[in-house]
Amino acid sequence: MTGSQETPSFRLAYVPGATPAKWVRIWNERLPGVPLTLVQVPSTEASDLLRAGGADAGLVRLPVDRTFFSAIPLYTEATVVVVPKDHLITAAEEVTLADLADEVVFHPLDDVFDWDRPPGEPAFERPATTADAVELVAANVGLLIVPQSLARLHHRKDLTYRTVVDAPQSSVALSWPEEATTELVEDFIGIVRGRTVNSTRGRTAAKPDTEQKRGQAEPGKARQKPAAGAKGAGGKSTGRTARGRTTSNSGRPAKRGRPRKKP
Repeated sequence: MTGSQETPSFRLAYVPGATPAKWVRIWNERLPGVPLTLVQVPSTEASDLLRAGGADAGLVRLPVDRTFFSAIPLYTEATVVVVPKDHLITAAEEVTLADLADEVVFHPLDDVFDWDRPPGEPAFERPATTADAVELVAANVGLLIVPQSLARLHHRKDLTYRTVVDAPQSSVALSWPEEATTELVEDFIGIVRGRTVNSTRGRTAAKPDTEQKRGQAEPGKARQKPAAGAKGAGGKSTGRTARGRTTSNSGRPAKRGRPRKKP
């Protein structure tokens, strides 16, 4: 059919551990006519997907190439170490990197932390994925340091985790190619930033000329003080002279004196 326009849609990529459900729900409430498609992507491939136009925006892990992408940091996760439930580390609520110095700590190829290698003793080889590393932890071969959301994503009954207080942390951000900032991208930015449905995304709406606020001067005009003795809204005198003395009904200053005694 010629002349028809393609139905608008929005594609949102997200990396493992990111939870877009709340924002997707708000999108569907505000823009029911614009379908939102979720695209799950490994953390290591998120930037390439966005560069290639495979999604309009993405919930990704920082850092990103800021010469190409815009990014709005959303939150920073706690870092945890995944261990078997019967491991000695479970005796403490929190641990430090020094506590892991004698442990084998896996460094999967899709590791999200920006470090050369994790603390502790290196494994014989690097697991291909975080999921593979979790399987090795369950086999009592070593431990794994991940953001808390990934520990929850790969939860197993025979594993638990503890917070690592001095480990690097991972931040999740909304990112998109800067040159592809469309109206739909702006709409999603407004949602993640908590803007209301009536928000103008930073553009101030003009006020009608007939609805100036009471007592507010028009643009370019200064407010003027009422002259002394000016009449109020009801047409009556304000009851004060320029010197601030009370006047009588005749307009003359009232005589001051002692009140007369009753006979």
